[in-house]
Amino acid sequence: MPIRSLLRASVVVVSVAALAFTGCKATLHDPNAEGFRPIFDGKTLAGWAGRADLWSVQDGAITGTTHRDHPISGNTFLVWTNGTLANFELRLQYRVFSGNSGIQYRSKLVDADKFVVGGYQADFEAGKTYSGILYEERGRGILAERGQRTVITEEGGKTKVNVVGKLADSKELQANIRDEQWNDYLIIADGNHLMHFINGRMTVDVVDQQASKAAKEGILALQIHAGPPMVVQFRDVKIKKLP
Repeated sequence: MPIRSLLRASVVVVSVAALAFTGCKATLHDPNAEGFRPIFDGKTLAGWAGRADLWSVQDGAITGTTHRDHPISGNTFLVWTNGTLANFELRLQYRVFSGNSGIQYRSKLVDADKFVVGGYQADFEAGKTYSGILYEERGRGILAERGQRTVITEEGGKTKVNVVGKLADSKELQANIRDEQWNDYLIIADGNHLMHFINGRMTVDVVDQQASKAAKEGILALQIHAGPPMVVQFRDVKIKKLP
């Protein structure tokens, strides 16, 4: 069935600037370059696990759907079952019709029966605020708003998000995102340096120095968010492991 019918900080600061604070194009990270491999076959959910009533393959895309007459009580995920990831580049295309979703990485399975996941999330939504941010599901919350460079530290046993620079205006980055159309998402996790790009524009650049909280490795998963009925799709999912 067509989708539309379903709805109607210090030295660290200097290093970060040197590494990635161009704030522009992800031209060095071509998903067709050597080393990338597909982790979705375009036809089945082989290698993925989640609620069968919510996840399917439609139009060659992983598709998550919720309905008004069968709402979900909490966020749930489609989990990639072929291992964990540490340092990597992940490239995919997404589109969303209503609601909120995200891509979990270096995460952990909190409830295997309900496919509940916690950890780093590359957020996106049908709205205008959260696409591109770094959010930690069931953790520290927002670690970088769209357009921010941040360094995460710990002070007095509490997480401190230090905003150390600006990549671009959040509204400008939002204007680069296509509503209800396919968008490119690139996630780079290299040590404690985390970067998100949508349609070639860097949306966040984060160094997570909170040793007690920063995840070094974990699972990959795709989110369906509790709330209004929604449809989210993913395709051309490719991964490249880094040293």
